[in-house]
Amino acid sequence: MLFKDILEKKAKQLEPEFDKLFNLIIQKQHHSGDLLLVLVNGCYDEEIANSTTLGVKLSPYTIGPHKEGHSESCHYEFIHQYRTTHLAQFNHSEYLEMLNFSPEKRQQIFEFQKMEGTTIQLEMLIYLKIWEADSFIKRFYQLVRLVKSESYDWYFKLSESNRDSSATGTRQDIIRLQIRDRIEKDLPSIYLAFKNAYLTQVRNSIAHSNYSISSRYIQLNNYIKKDPASQLISLSFDEWIDKFHDTMIIYDQYIK
Repeated sequence: MLFKDILEKKAKQLEPEFDKLFNLIIQKQHHSGDLLLVLVNGCYDEEIANSTTLGVKLSPYTIGPHKEGHSESCHYEFIHQYRTTHLAQFNHSEYLEMLNFSPEKRQQIFEFQKMEGTTIQLEMLIYLKIWEADSFIKRFYQLVRLVKSESYDWYFKLSESNRDSSATGTRQDIIRLQIRDRIEKDLPSIYLAFKNAYLTQVRNSIAHSNYSISSRYIQLNNYIKKDPASQLISLSFDEWIDKFHDTMIIYDQYIK
């Protein structure tokens, strides 16, 4: 579930920096139309480049939602429905107080934990819908380029397989290396929110249903002792709440 007090606290930290992101783009964008290209989803269409219509060669430089935009609209409806129906009527601290054990509260606590486990699994689906979304990754990638005074990348392409040699990169590499790490100096609060919210191990555990829930813990079954990228054995529900709320605030500001 979502807690209003946590959302408000995180929004207060991140909103000024997203305003700064916008202002930096206005100041530094390579061309005055680059931010508009982000909004209208400019892209190079290889199918148009390799074909003709009635003998006429059309420009492959296109704008419009394309498949990723229609996909985003579909998933937005799901995400928005969740965040408008699962906002808790109490603060997080009040919720934790409800979970303090006493014999007479045993059944109530059991029901709370069962409900919480179910809502967290819904949140895991939302987590993937956000961090795996082509449009979300593409737009943040382009926005960071504009902050760095680099031209809009018409040829952006997410890698779909190991054989894809023409891709810009994999989803995880673009998120971590080409978005998050490039804004550490200019936008440290957004950098920290990305770093806290997005973890490849957590993403993989959810995507492959490779986890279990016990008490108020998510057991990650993809822990690998010798792999520095898979060092988490488990996440407490409260650690998940922190990561998910960061994800939702990033998403809210992205929509804004």
